[in-house]
Amino acid sequence: MVAPAPLWAGAAAAEGHDVAHLLLVLAGMLVGAKLLGDLAERIGQPAVLGELLAGVLLGPSALGLLPGGGFDAEFIRVLGEIGVILLLFEIGLETDLREMFRVGPTSLGVAAVGVVLPFVLGFAYWAYGPHVPSGGGDLHLAAIFIGATLTATSVGITARVLGDLGQLGSKESRIIIGAAVIDDVLGLVILTVVSGLAAGAGLTLLGVAKTFAVAVGFLVAAVMIGRFLAPQLFNVIDRMRVRHVLLVFAIAFALGLSALAAVAGSAMIIGAFAAGLVLSGTNQFDTIEERVKPVAGVFTPFFFVSVGGNLDLGLLNPSRPGATTILTIAAVLTLLGIVGKVAAGWAAPWDRFRRLVVGVGMVPRGEVGLIFAEIGRRSGVLSNEVFGAVLLTVMATTFVAPPALKALFARGRPAREEGP
Repeated sequence: MVAPAPLWAGAAAAEGHDVAHLLLVLAGMLVGAKLLGDLAERIGQPAVLGELLAGVLLGPSALGLLPGGGFDAEFIRVLGEIGVILLLFEIGLETDLREMFRVGPTSLGVAAVGVVLPFVLGFAYWAYGPHVPSGGGDLHLAAIFIGATLTATSVGITARVLGDLGQLGSKESRIIIGAAVIDDVLGLVILTVVSGLAAGAGLTLLGVAKTFAVAVGFLVAAVMIGRFLAPQLFNVIDRMRVRHVLLVFAIAFALGLSALAAVAGSAMIIGAFAAGLVLSGTNQFDTIEERVKPVAGVFTPFFFVSVGGNLDLGLLNPSRPGATTILTIAAVLTLLGIVGKVAAGWAAPWDRFRRLVVGVGMVPRGEVGLIFAEIGRRSGVLSNEVFGAVLLTVMATTFVAPPALKALFARGRPAREEGP
């Protein structure tokens, strides 16, 4: 007797989707990520670099295993979002809140310079430097989008690299993670502004202040309320007899807080990070942390492979019409993006730490830069050629950080930390 197909499989088949093919794609992503991640570690690089390369090889412009759109691509995107949520949840669990507060002013200074300086450099280059037309829109509006793509740091990629290197407990890592989270809050403000400008809306100080207040307020309120309620709640959960109850409720807590963050107008990853901070203060912290890691290890590769799959290798072909212009713009934007973020390492003269490590840790743009660029492309502010150049910039900054951080941490901590 043949077992009936699951309802979701039947629905997918009715819409023309091959569920068996999707499962093979997911299996290929996991196997490719781990094989190339292992290879990366064998040659002395972080595993995340191998996972990004796996995405490039499996992407539409190479082997073509990853779907370019449709149901399958959306399903993989959702898995990737869950992977980032679990990664930031894991980082929150491993973060000492008191130590985070200790480096808070330094992280704020690094984040502020790391947002403002790249934006100014990107805007100035596009508004006043030589380049191809950006699209059918206003030049200064296009310059705002170009500057915005250079501002945000991908906290997911940076955190994964630091975790691969076993450096999450270092002072530099706490500064980087704190600054990257603040970057996401500022990124929400910038995203709100550029989305409104693309839609023809005016720029209002009240709207910017409201977005900033919601993002910061949610993080503070979630941690303060959660630190009071979560220990009592998880003491009750711990007495339940069903298998893996702590793991299930911990992940449900992270997903729920991520959803609440999105509903409140904040970012889902901020909610996930807050969930980790909250549960790090419970009596069950060690058990939760130990059991979450394998689950995160299954889901996070979907995100990094998907990011790598966004790279169109055809853009790197010099013989392609217009390729020289695209590559030139990408090279300039990459240089400006790296300089702006590395300079942020010198933004807190009152503190002592390895400034180059912090600056390099802020370099990866990842998915955040892609979001800005995609909004600009869809609205017609940026042409397809400029979007391709921005895509190359995002990928270049993403790929350069893991080996650079590996090399910097391998040098070891000097006897006297760098001063102002």
